[in-house]
Amino acid sequence: MLDWLKVNLQYLLPKHLLSRLVGKLASAEAGGLTTGLIKLFIKQYNVNMDEAMYSDPAHYKSFNEFFTRPLKDDARPIDADDNSIIHAVDGAVSQFGDIRHDSVFQAKGHDYSLTTLLGGKPELATPYRNGKFATIYLAPKDYHRIHMPVDGTLTDMVYVPGELFSVNPLTAANIPGLFARNERVVAYFDTPVGKMAMVLVGATIVASIETVWAGTVTPPAGKNVQHWKYETDNETSIHLKKGEEMGRFKLGSTIVVCFEPDSIDFTDLAPLQVTRLGQPMATRAASASE
Repeated sequence: MLDWLKVNLQYLLPKHLLSRLVGKLASAEAGGLTTGLIKLFIKQYNVNMDEAMYSDPAHYKSFNEFFTRPLKDDARPIDADDNSIIHAVDGAVSQFGDIRHDSVFQAKGHDYSLTTLLGGKPELATPYRNGKFATIYLAPKDYHRIHMPVDGTLTDMVYVPGELFSVNPLTAANIPGLFARNERVVAYFDTPVGKMAMVLVGATIVASIETVWAGTVTPPAGKNVQHWKYETDNETSIHLKKGEEMGRFKLGSTIVVCFEPDSIDFTDLAPLQVTRLGQPMATRAASASE
């Protein structure tokens, strides 16, 4: 009964209003009050501050600054094998596997449309049909910067307006089409293994989604899908190396990463498996290495 309430009350909550209000509070520089809130959060969620570049809660002027805290340089070694595709975030595996034509698995009894997830643009989604996907959930205690799984050149970015349901495992198991309903930012890259799409999914009280090339993409929340195209063959092109930061969440959420068919093979993934930035997630498929 309690789980039913947790899920169904989300349909009634003013999720965008609540999220933007929390965003205002999280960006406030309130001195001792901010420090006290950060200490409470660290204790409540057992955050490992030994990994943080700045371990003293008083260093952070706002809660957002703390939440997007950088890690020490050696905290997340990046796997150097040219054939490896690494985990982009700290988190836990929600789902992974094959994209069945245009269908992506969310949870038992729930699939959603790949094309809808990627912004409703068939010309961008078609290369990923029958490819591979992995969905990674970031818990409140996790490091919330997002890094490149493999070298990539940015080709497109799409902002997709939508809901702001929670993306925790309970909600994912009960709300149909969750990741294709929530507000999201999709970044498209050309990589040595083929095309890759990185989907940054918004959620309740996620105050901001940012990328390193565009800064804050949302808020403000738009009402229409927005599409940016990028040059790929001149001095203004955006090239990011494996392990480089590509974006961040201010308050936690989920990523979905999609690959073309016959481009990668997952390595020993399992649902609920803990992920750590820089560790191998997959290897280049033999056909992609030729």
